[in-house]
Amino acid sequence: MRLVPLLCIVSLMPAAAQYAARRAITDGIEVIRLEDRRQSTVVSVVPSLGNIAFEMKVKGKNIFWFPFPSVGEFKKKPALCGNPLLAPWANRLDENGFYANGKKYTLNLGLGNVRLDGFKHPIHGLLLFASDWVITALEADARGARLTSRLDFSRRPEWMAQFPFAHAIEVTHRLHEGALEVATRVENRAAETMPLSLGYHPYFQVLDAPRDEWRAGLGAAAQWLLDKELLPTGQTRPIGEALATPENTLLKGLSLDHVLGELVRDISGLARFWVQGKQQRVEVVYGPKYPVAVVYAPTGAGREFICFEPMTGITNAFNLAHRGAYPALQSIPAGQSWQESFWIRPSGF
Repeated sequence: MRLVPLLCIVSLMPAAAQYAARRAITDGIEVIRLEDRRQSTVVSVVPSLGNIAFEMKVKGKNIFWFPFPSVGEFKKKPALCGNPLLAPWANRLDENGFYANGKKYTLNLGLGNVRLDGFKHPIHGLLLFASDWVITALEADARGARLTSRLDFSRRPEWMAQFPFAHAIEVTHRLHEGALEVATRVENRAAETMPLSLGYHPYFQVLDAPRDEWRAGLGAAAQWLLDKELLPTGQTRPIGEALATPENTLLKGLSLDHVLGELVRDISGLARFWVQGKQQRVEVVYGPKYPVAVVYAPTGAGREFICFEPMTGITNAFNLAHRGAYPALQSIPAGQSWQESFWIRPSGF
């Protein structure tokens, strides 16, 4: 990970300030910690491992599912947990390639940087645990504690060989009044329009009740139907046909791997999803440019989590858009940028 000079990015705050942003070394790995002392909340991000926020501790309790005893163990064998970014495509592609601007791009599996799911479909893009994130700002003031990190996709030939659209991604983690905002900006540096299919795969937990007693609120009106390989068919149905009470669903015995659309939004254009135990609650708020939510909550020992995944499009969006089955694919014109946020708001801790 490359760093800009320390004096450019560190703001020293008085000891009595509500917010702090600091560097720490854990297991030889740099970890960035954002603190809200008034709300007893600490967010920990490891830029050199995919820029993943792996802890959001509220009064010492981590609302992110992180099944490792240390950051060092996570680095030895990284796996999905915390809040990973999925790009330049999110979730699955239905073939070994994708379409953009009417042209097919075939993936080169021989490069060794494409993950395949159990059905041999390319999944979750190329950046899961990338070490290329550069810290460009680390500061704390009365408005919160903030970390901004940037990744230049075009600097890696092996990435450009798979997705030949030069672009940069900038992510800002901002902790304010106990809530974490994750703001993402994508700059298209290519000479043509860049299709957009990215998202996040955050893993959440509440700790004051067993998983069978958790309840979830799913702020969506429709569910995209999936085939046996978890790929959208292009058809939807009302979410109530699958879940009788999506606004307050008991998770006992329920395994979810749903792609949801028609998100229910307030007058500000925000949609909400939540999970709650006895008192502890984690709410995830989607900005308007995240029109899709993947909700993943499998059953089984060691899988006590639920994922509310903000997505710019449905699974296999590139290829379904090419076939005319998904007209809502977002894109970024040459020389322009895209930006959106989602927020994580714990309560009851």
